[in-house]
Amino acid sequence: MENNFSLSDENTEVKKLSEKSIQDILSEYPFIEDFINENRLIEIGILKNKEQTLKEFLQSLSDELCEEEAVNREELYDAFFEYIIQMRAFLNLEDANEVKSLTILPGTNKSGEAETFDELTLYTSQIISIVGPTGSGKSRLLADIEWTAQGDTPTSRSILINGKTPDKTIRFSVNNKLVAQLSQNMNFVMDLSVKEFIELHAESRLIKNKEEAVKNIIEAANNLAGEKFNLDTPITALSGGQSRALMIADTAILSASPIVLIDEIENAGIDRKKALELLVSKEKIVLMATHDPALALYADKRIVIKNGGISSVIETSKKEKEILAELEIMDAKIQNMRTKLRAGEELGLTS
Repeated sequence: MENNFSLSDENTEVKKLSEKSIQDILSEYPFIEDFINENRLIEIGILKNKEQTLKEFLQSLSDELCEEEAVNREELYDAFFEYIIQMRAFLNLEDANEVKSLTILPGTNKSGEAETFDELTLYTSQIISIVGPTGSGKSRLLADIEWTAQGDTPTSRSILINGKTPDKTIRFSVNNKLVAQLSQNMNFVMDLSVKEFIELHAESRLIKNKEEAVKNIIEAANNLAGEKFNLDTPITALSGGQSRALMIADTAILSASPIVLIDEIENAGIDRKKALELLVSKEKIVLMATHDPALALYADKRIVIKNGGISSVIETSKKEKEILAELEIMDAKIQNMRTKLRAGEELGLTS
């Protein structure tokens, strides 16, 4: 016997989900199996009718069966899709976190003086360097961005996402993945192999092809690391450079975070240029605090920090890019010498 639901208040999101077959929903959102098991939907035959939509399946149930199994069609229908929506939010699978731009609005420096720029808007696939003396406030700027400050930090800066004030759920949720921060020290405490670590992250992101994700990340990480490692290596046995390489590759390929904050990548023991190229190729906004002149000029623009405030924003000029080419030649020579020393070779005047 077919039954009709009262769905006049069905929102757009639920409508899109309701048009999918049960099989497609199971494939796209494996976590819905928990809901199916907890609500005894297997007993009433949902897995035998996976080609149907949920509405079609519930409509096919007789009143007698619903009464016998204590099934309220309307409540079950609403709860089913509400569960998916809440789990997507919890796992950070929402399209709402799509970020195209990040805007920094001025605050004050340590002396309480107003920062002199109007506003600074950054876009995906851009690299921004943050330069200034030690203790000048570079990390404070990174923290303001990470917490999408709204005039409520010591600098009184405000951060806009896509030109708008970010929703409170983005700011304060413990599951907020808007920003990925790669610090100088990457210390693992979990007793996992590299493969198990990547697979765990892939599963949490509901990646369908875990094997491909593992393969891509280990290849990318070894392309960055000075010394290669394999999938069976315990993550606690990775060197500092290997750990940073793994996390950069993982952040670029698996993480949904659209903004990446890096603190002093020059100390990471990895191929810095390749790391930055990998991140921006995945349409991330990359900000890096650095003391390295080559990295500062490799960026599209640099933010200069003095006395806790942004004193200027400088676009990298054509002339500076020419200087960068010279710096990269010098850097390549230094890297070559470092490699030879590590291999136990002696250096000569032509090294």
